[in-house]
Amino acid sequence: MSEKQKIIKRIMELQQKFIELEHAGKFSTEDYYDPDGESELAQYKREHEELATKLVDLAHAEKGSKR
Repeated sequence: MSEKQKIIKRIMELQQKFIELEHAGKFSTEDYYDPDGESELAQYKREHEELATKLVDLAHAEKGSKR
């Protein structure tokens, strides 16, 4: 599995877990708007953002374009 595929797989896992927790009412409004906090949601959002950025960087490198 390529690095891009691994990143996409992890992003999908994070999204699925987020949806499950959101539907279960596990997040408060404060959790949602606290991206720098240590809540489970804040950690998910940070990891998702890091992975998405890395995926974009890999795509740019693959195509030889600059970000």
